Amino acid sequence: MTERPDTIPGLGPGPAGPPRPGRGSGSGARGGSRRARGPGAPAPPAAELPVARVAVDTPLTHLDRPFDYLVPADLAAAAVPGSRVRVRFAGRQVDGFVLERLAASEHPGRLAPLERSVSPEPVLSESIARLARTVADRYAGTLADVLRLAVPPRHGRTETAPVPPRTAPVPPRTAIMPPRTATAMPEAAPGEPAAAPSQPKTSPPETTSAEPGDWVRYPAGPSMLAALAAGRSPRAVWWAPPGPAWPAMIAAAVGAAVRSGRGAVVVVPDHRDVDRAEAALVEVVGREITVALRADLGPSRRYGAFLSAARGQARVVVGTRAAVFAPVTDLGLLVVWDDGDELHAEPLAPYPHTRDVAVLRARQDGCALLIGGFCPTTEAEALVRGGWAHPLALPLLEVRALAPRVEATGSDHEYARDPAARAARLPSLAVRTARQALAAGAPVLVQVPRRGYQPSLACADCRRPARCRHCQGPLGRSSGAGVLTCQWCGRPVPAAPGGAVEAVGAAVWRCPSCSSERLRASVTGDRRTAEELGRAFPGVPVRTSGRDGVLATVPAEPALVVSTPGAEPVAADGYGAVLLLDGWALLGRPDLRAAETTLRRWAAAAALARPAPRGGRVIVSADAGLPVVQALIRWDPATFAAREADERAELGFPPATRMATVEGSAAAVAELLAATHLPEGADLLGPVPLPPAAGPVLGGSPRAGGPGEVNEIERLLIRVPREHGAALAAALHAARGVLGTRRSTAGLRVQLDPLVIG
Repeated sequence: MTERPDTIPGLGPGPAGPPRPGRGSGSGARGGSRRARGPGAPAPPAAELPVARVAVDTPLTHLDRPFDYLVPADLAAAAVPGSRVRVRFAGRQVDGFVLERLAASEHPGRLAPLERSVSPEPVLSESIARLARTVADRYAGTLADVLRLAVPPRHGRTETAPVPPRTAPVPPRTAIMPPRTATAMPEAAPGEPAAAPSQPKTSPPETTSAEPGDWVRYPAGPSMLAALAAGRSPRAVWWAPPGPAWPAMIAAAVGAAVRSGRGAVVVVPDHRDVDRAEAALVEVVGREITVALRADLGPSRRYGAFLSAARGQARVVVGTRAAVFAPVTDLGLLVVWDDGDELHAEPLAPYPHTRDVAVLRARQDGCALLIGGFCPTTEAEALVRGGWAHPLALPLLEVRALAPRVEATGSDHEYARDPAARAARLPSLAVRTARQALAAGAPVLVQVPRRGYQPSLACADCRRPARCRHCQGPLGRSSGAGVLTCQWCGRPVPAAPGGAVEAVGAAVWRCPSCSSERLRASVTGDRRTAEELGRAFPGVPVRTSGRDGVLATVPAEPALVVSTPGAEPVAADGYGAVLLLDGWALLGRPDLRAAETTLRRWAAAAALARPAPRGGRVIVSADAGLPVVQALIRWDPATFAAREADERAELGFPPATRMATVEGSAAAVAELLAATHLPEGADLLGPVPLPPAAGPVLGGSPRAGGPGEVNEIERLLIRVPREHGAALAAALHAARGVLGTRRSTAGLRVQLDPLVIG
């Protein structure tokens, strides 16, 4: 990317190209003759560095570049690099961040002045500004979109509240970026050493603990901790041991980084994981330097936590996906836990993934990186294959000591013993295992893939799915006595007079294939499962954890705990048994990551069971011959990830390639494609119509249900070799800029490296 010499490296003209003459230093320059300060002469400029380069908050892709403004003398002290300002842009006042103060601008005309300083607080640090630009370029987005994710909204009362002094003096800055070339993560993992030198700068806090804990089970675990404590920056992909040890292991790694005088950021999927990790971190490094950063804290507490990190008071930050942008001073370690969790995928443009942002930041800042989980993704495994990260996996003997015993109901032995197991939802093996665990005084976890009661119904005779006559959505029930309801449009389907048949509106429902009027449940949710288990195990308490209420923990007493994936509570002494039901519902999803996601969800639940030497057992309702089931039985997710990566590479799917999805109306997709100069070797898949309600609502209106209707949404997949990923992002960014000048981007969604490809 070519930049002007006076432009901040990494924050200069984006993929849209250099500014056009007369607009390169801001359309605000055109409004310089308008005096927003009222009648009278314009305010005099600042005596020193009178030009501010501002990142303007605009959604327009073709204006994704910084603009120059004049700094009035009365704002000279407040408009510091990294602070928030208000500027006049395209005839209206908008927000922005000061990126740099300059002595002069290249723009030959008059510059518009800054309207006002929102706050003198420098909330955008040098490192985060560079990272935001890199993330925007990687995902074909804009700097403004990334900054909305990186910097939380201002809370004035929190910002002006008295705070303790900074832990170290910070010199004044004229720019939030030093005069050096921005560093970006290459598309292919480079074959370079997985460690970079970094010298400790401050003495470690006295509260840190040097206990390695369960890291001693790993051959390279103690050496990794020693490298962190010595100020070096190892990079590793970590297959965590089954059991509850992962928060303490993360805390041990963070403690080692803190002892070297550096900070750390830990990113986890949800607030329950934040609570567990925060408790472990406080025990190791102390409350004084630890802060949690997550969205559910509320505006005041969230902004206060952010300021603690930005001001240097908090050296350790733990939080959900936005915490990957936490402005920790002298970052030494970045940890991403469970990178395959869907919550790590940002739903807002430009849709970055926490793992990829962490890789970019580790590359840019030279800090250590630890990507961990029970089943890291194939993308994480690709970092190991490329030599960019070291693998950290348990030896076989350690796995046998910690993992529960896993059995599959779909085995020849079980079919011979129980012929009805092929059709039973709760085979006899699962029932026997649950009874044994309950008799031993331990709780039993039952994982169900779907929430609700009966989320999907079908014809009882021919098994054809029952559909709503209005939108063709699936029909379901919310309770045993509830009426049929469409799961898409929400229209209730009352029973016909007499209650013998089901009716849609005023018409009687009949199967369009066989004219049958009887319905059966094709998918059973967690509430219906809890009801069935209550009848099968009378007298045993049944608890549910899911959408209606997520339990954090359960006591070590006999009980049945029914949970959806990701909502499993932690048992005080581990579960005596874990039942994984309806494996077909997870494995049968039309998604490239179906098997990988299934293994991750199964492993997360199975890891909560007691070890096999203590009687812990896991029963999975699936065919024992499937590779994903075998990986769970052997507790060998690393081999499964390598095999999955090989198969995807043969078919040309990520992570061997990079893909982009373009969704919108047929005309919008065609217009974007015509404006895109695709790199060499690009492969187009589609466009194809999306099923009703299969994707996001675009353009602010509900999607149509039938083919050929006006609002039908199409999807186009663009696939390129991984080394051409940056060129694809730049081409899509430029095309969006072209369409932006035509005001043709409404209802169009462009996403690189989508989480779901199916």
